[in-house]
Amino acid sequence: MWHSGQWDHGPAEKAIQAGTDLLLFIHNEQAGPYMTTQPKTTRAPRIYLAGDTVFRPAAADLFRAMKDICAAAGLEGVCPFDGQAEVDALAPGAQTSLLIARLDRDLMDGCDAGVFCLDPFRRAADMDPGTAVEIGYMAAQGKMLTGYTVDGRPYPRKVAEYRSRAWGDALRERQGTGGSGGMEDADGLIVHSEGMVQNAMTEGFIRLSGGTVCVDADLLTAFAMAIDTLRQRLLG
Repeated sequence: MWHSGQWDHGPAEKAIQAGTDLLLFIHNEQAGPYMTTQPKTTRAPRIYLAGDTVFRPAAADLFRAMKDICAAAGLEGVCPFDGQAEVDALAPGAQTSLLIARLDRDLMDGCDAGVFCLDPFRRAADMDPGTAVEIGYMAAQGKMLTGYTVDGRPYPRKVAEYRSRAWGDALRERQGTGGSGGMEDADGLIVHSEGMVQNAMTEGFIRLSGGTVCVDADLLTAFAMAIDTLRQRLLG
């Protein structure tokens, strides 16, 4: 109340003021040098392990070895099997295949980078088409990519040897000019991507992301080389 030209605080006003002072004290203590905070934890960068590895014999053992290589480099390897536990009990079919595609997409979304096997698939010249799609998907996300293969033959040579073995024909010099190849096959299709081990839209996207394609006759050695390039880019 007002008394003799100033406020005379009664019991209620004093209680309110005391409570306000206490709240201010607590706030200042929390904001001050005595406040303790939990240290920030940084997880290892997650690497999507892409390739025809999922179709190979003893694929689970191969992925375990790859994850060990990633862990030794301070990275976390993530393989397609990590998101497919529910698939094992399902019958083959379109719906199961679509589920696998969605689960793999979700895994890629949660990874920071990808490492891709560019080996020729099913004894042909070209790599696994599913892996090629994954390269494009992660490239569109702006993520770091790198590749590896045990087959360092130039792509046109792969095509020539495949055509000879499978169809008994040979490449011929192109009638036209321009493009990314000087030869064509017996069907008149340009044998493109000279200077690369795979199609320019697959190896090219890897290189455009700042990555490279590592080659060694041993699969895990080539993989480890590729992982080391990612380690340098991600962790310095």
